[in-house]
Amino acid sequence: MRSPVLAVAVLSAAVGALSPPAARAAEGMWVPQQLPEIAGPLKTAGLKLPAKQLADLSGDPLGAVVSLGGCTGSFVSPQGLLATNHHCAYGAIQLNSTPQKNLIVDGFNAATQAQELSAGPGARIFVLDRIDDVTAQVRQAIGEARDGLARSQAYDAIEKRLIADCERGEGYRCRLYSFAGGSTYRLFRNLEIRDVRLVYAPPASVGNYGGEVDNWMWPRHTGDFSFYRAYVGRDGRPAAYSSDNVPYRPKQWLKFADKPLAAGDFVMVAGYPGSTNRYALADEFEQTVDWTYPTLSRHYKAMVALVDAEGRKNPDVAVKYASIVRSWENVLKNYDGQLEGFERMGAIAIKRKQEEAVEMFLRKRGRNGEGPLQAYQTLRALNTQATATRERDQVLGQLGRNGVLATAVQLYRLSIERARPDADREPGFQQRDYARIEGDLRQMERRYVPSMDRELTRYWLQQYLRLPKEQRLKPLDAWLKGGDDKAIAAALKALAATKLGSTEERLRWMKADRKAFETSKDPAIRYAVAMMPTLLQVEEARKARAGDNLVARPHYLQAVADYKKSRGEAVYPDANGSLRITFGTVTGYTTRDGARQKPFTLLEEVAAKATGQEPFDAPPALLEAIRAKRYGGLADRKLGTVPVNFLSDLDITGGNSGSPVLNAEGKLVGLAFDGNWESVSSNWIYDGSVNRMISVDQRYMRWIMQEVFPAPQLLQELGVPAKK
Repeated sequence: MRSPVLAVAVLSAAVGALSPPAARAAEGMWVPQQLPEIAGPLKTAGLKLPAKQLADLSGDPLGAVVSLGGCTGSFVSPQGLLATNHHCAYGAIQLNSTPQKNLIVDGFNAATQAQELSAGPGARIFVLDRIDDVTAQVRQAIGEARDGLARSQAYDAIEKRLIADCERGEGYRCRLYSFAGGSTYRLFRNLEIRDVRLVYAPPASVGNYGGEVDNWMWPRHTGDFSFYRAYVGRDGRPAAYSSDNVPYRPKQWLKFADKPLAAGDFVMVAGYPGSTNRYALADEFEQTVDWTYPTLSRHYKAMVALVDAEGRKNPDVAVKYASIVRSWENVLKNYDGQLEGFERMGAIAIKRKQEEAVEMFLRKRGRNGEGPLQAYQTLRALNTQATATRERDQVLGQLGRNGVLATAVQLYRLSIERARPDADREPGFQQRDYARIEGDLRQMERRYVPSMDRELTRYWLQQYLRLPKEQRLKPLDAWLKGGDDKAIAAALKALAATKLGSTEERLRWMKADRKAFETSKDPAIRYAVAMMPTLLQVEEARKARAGDNLVARPHYLQAVADYKKSRGEAVYPDANGSLRITFGTVTGYTTRDGARQKPFTLLEEVAAKATGQEPFDAPPALLEAIRAKRYGGLADRKLGTVPVNFLSDLDITGGNSGSPVLNAEGKLVGLAFDGNWESVSSNWIYDGSVNRMISVDQRYMRWIMQEVFPAPQLLQELGVPAKK
């Protein structure tokens, strides 16, 4: 391994191939290794920090930015206090809620550290420690393999070896990231903090004001923020939840801005965006538009309706499935928005034209273009193979996602893998994964109601029976013992006898051997045993395609990068869950119908939107403070009131939620939490004229904590005590 690159001073040749000849502000989720290349554009855009300081990933401010494993957060005090979005903390809020004490509705405010609540055994904070370039090792392992399946297995083997070496130090969690389809591989080492506690969350009538009605919309008036605290053992090392633990002391923490944010100001975000597909093939994009998004949206709407109907009858269902339903609603609205955007801009034609231009570019290269063209054809063929069983794979995926069937499959697979040496086990089932698995098993009951689980299972079994005959599976047909609703009803009646709804039972099976599973009479376990050979076959076919992709994708994407560079266009790798930096300015935009959207929303607009009914049920204390013009010294002089949310032209996606928005001096001005409706299609095609990030203004966060849901102890800790 190469030495850590916490101070990024030199670009590798592979990174150089990704770097733009002239980076453009706004577009681009830049990897840290590209920061020296975009130092000029950053300064031109308005950054006042030295580029060298920004490139130091352990320094101020980037050293304060952390991953939450799906969202982003940032330390904001030396006592391990961490700011993120309300919707990122929603799972922890829900986990600690009951129909009798509903923190989702009422909010939560720990007056002292002793009152802070565990965010759950699965909650994590990942503090970046170092990054190593391991491209040579990974490429060598892949290159020595003989076919697609062998390449996939070789990749798994080298990944596990690299991670095992990386995690030798206690308390670390490592992950291998692939960039540009495999042009570059980097190993990230993070300190894994396992004791995460909920400190403060405003009521949903603030934190989720507007709900799904306003989701992805502008103007927006949502106080989407919450606070966690990181805890460690008394020795300073990560430890499981314990009353003896103490607050983690981060090396860096962000300071709240002491200057007002205004239109035209420089802003930047550091965070962990999940995934984008801007370099996907036109075939892959067309399948997404024509089948994947419409189909998933339809299914999510059906499942939301099922849970809503049951939740109206059973408050336990409403509380326990609140987080799951919210995630479904967010995804389906996102997909619907993307589809609308794709149709509006003629996206399929755009992608086809772009791909044809790359193909022509390669043909003009003569023999030098033959390799990338062959890789292109290989990728198209792999996509065709994957689509042949997409309906079946979707049903299997959903049956294996939640509830007792998924738990049974996971536990049985764990018993199979445990019989092998740890280094040979499937990723996700190694010793390093046991704490996460146990945590999930322990908290399952807080998000599970047997009757609701069976109704969701019924839905997906009905979808299975509608599959074309050639996609049906003999083991599943045998388990169902029929091909109609009566067979499903009988299977669900039998499934009601499972004992896996008990935490104690699940933990017992976590230690059981394979023979115990294969002789068990538990109906959920019987499903897992019956289906496992088929699930392993499906997995092997997927791995074979993935192995061929490991060779073809980077070869073709290098050609795409060469083409874009020849045109002076920005070249950066798709988001993949790793740390990225994006920058731009606070600015509004003009909608397609000519309506000018201002960059800030205001306090009085919250009251104007209030109806008294969810999701516009603003708290009485908030409405009273607005009527009395109690601005608490936080009013913007130019705006004449307190700003609530603001727009900027930064390039983000899912996973950036909770990312700190920093001003030119690296101070916190807000938290990113959404994009506008016009930006949701940017995961595939970027349009800078309308692509906007929505953030909650730090002044509104402070105003809520002063005037509405008071937390004077936190304001004091944040260094911004309430103004008198």
